[in-house]
Amino acid sequence: MRHGSLQYWPHKRARKRLPRIRNNPAFKEGVLSNIIAYKVGTTHLTMIDDTSSPSKGSEIAVPCTVVEVPKIEVYGIRFYKNDKISTYKTTSTEYYNKEIIQKLNIKKLKNDESKLDSIKGKLNEFSDLSMLLVAYPKNVIEQHHAVRFEAAIGGLNLEEKFNNAIKLLGKEIKASDVFKSGEYIDVISVSKGKGWAGVIKRFRVKRNFHKATGKIRHGGPLGSFGDSRVTYTVPRAGQMGFNYRTEHNKRILKTGSNSEVDQINKQGGFANYGLVKNNFIIIKGSIPGPSKRLVRLRKSIRNRNEDGIKEPQIKYIAK
Repeated sequence: MRHGSLQYWPHKRARKRLPRIRNNPAFKEGVLSNIIAYKVGTTHLTMIDDTSSPSKGSEIAVPCTVVEVPKIEVYGIRFYKNDKISTYKTTSTEYYNKEIIQKLNIKKLKNDESKLDSIKGKLNEFSDLSMLLVAYPKNVIEQHHAVRFEAAIGGLNLEEKFNNAIKLLGKEIKASDVFKSGEYIDVISVSKGKGWAGVIKRFRVKRNFHKATGKIRHGGPLGSFGDSRVTYTVPRAGQMGFNYRTEHNKRILKTGSNSEVDQINKQGGFANYGLVKNNFIIIKGSIPGPSKRLVRLRKSIRNRNEDGIKEPQIKYIAK
């Protein structure tokens, strides 16, 4: 008998280390929908329980994960048009901050528009817009090339989104500008890669009886005699791990600046990572991937923050 959910199918390697985002929540605030960070490691802290559990009001120990946020800048705005045949969005026009573009040495630009006034006059031609961002992880994990990614921006309509985008263009984005302590967010990452694995490890199939077949650690029959093919539900050997995974409603316990890193840095640094030097976020529980893995933090798409955001009362952080 096979185990493992068919919801995550096919079990193949992620195309990129930068996790993809297919959906963004709708929100009113003029902030970005997501930023990137790097997984540091796990620790624990004590806080006053503010849930409705029996331990409410008591000091409890909570396992948590630390992620480090690199320097992030907004270098452009991307405008979309809906395709005439379907609802698929196509890139129409882009506007860039010239100083950051020269610094990044980006030569291939798509549909560059030199004046914002001309774009503002034809906003009714577009269906949506998003922000183009660049992160500099050199001071985080000693990665010399910059990471470019895209993020939606909040607003009730396209004109409001455009005005919010103009305010952020060319500026540096910090973690505290996007997320608050106590807020629920979605964590999107690529899980740990475990290479090629057989059906015993990959799907927890039982070992065969040693007298039944010539092999013990294999899946046995591949299906009925009537089918001329092997169906996708049959457990087979293949790639295990290194998949895109999204974990919903992970609570932020603390957003800290680079002046507060002494509160979390362990003596000698975190295992397989080192010392935290930049802005950081402490997330309750675990998140996918190993240390130094690129993760994407997104506004909660299931909107668990409707009832308000409670800032946790942290008493102690383990070092």
